[in-house]
Amino acid sequence: MLIQLVNLSKVYDIGAVRVEALRGINLSIERNEYVAIMGPSGSGKSTLMNVLGCLDTPTSGEYLLNNNRVSEMDDDQLAEIRNREIGFVFQTFNLLPRANALHNVELPLIYNGTPTQQRRQLAKEALEKVGLEDRMHHKPNELSGGQRQRVAIARALVNKPSIILADEPTGNLDSKTGDEIMEIFEALHEQGNTIILVTHEEYIAEHSDRIIRLRDGSIERDESMSR
Repeated sequence: MLIQLVNLSKVYDIGAVRVEALRGINLSIERNEYVAIMGPSGSGKSTLMNVLGCLDTPTSGEYLLNNNRVSEMDDDQLAEIRNREIGFVFQTFNLLPRANALHNVELPLIYNGTPTQQRRQLAKEALEKVGLEDRMHHKPNELSGGQRQRVAIARALVNKPSIILADEPTGNLDSKTGDEIMEIFEALHEQGNTIILVTHEEYIAEHSDRIIRLRDGSIERDESMSR
């Protein structure tokens, strides 16, 4: 089992108001699953993504990732497991504007101390996987939106993480480019990657094998997709 959430809750105290963002979530995700998380605004999907991505910790309950008890980790341990186990892809790409594609992809490897030569090689291989080997020396403003998202996906892949966690990865793209990005995710899934996708678009979620629907901080439905 790659991911296991047991009776997991997240509560925010905003002034005098207590907000239950997640309420007793029980969820298991196997290695090499392709899962979409859906739900209306305020359903808890962003909070769940932040917890799964080790960007936030639960108020109660357990989170096990690759047999690591994440729910009990401090900030330094969370940062380490994030860098080792999780590749992030965001709607807004989050690329360094003055750095070229190769350097943007190298960033996680710089943080974990990978030697320069090895780092360059791994970054080149990741860019080749997303079909951008001929654009590795271009800066973000010299790339299209789809190409920028490919750089972001290559950066997510470069550490060979356990999970690729994608938050609305086609949200800033036109539908044709969005389809091309989803084809990359499908290819990565076929190569053995575990993908968790947060989206509000039904047609994007339908690329996955399983859709988890949240409402009011709870799992409303967990359905397998027939292919």
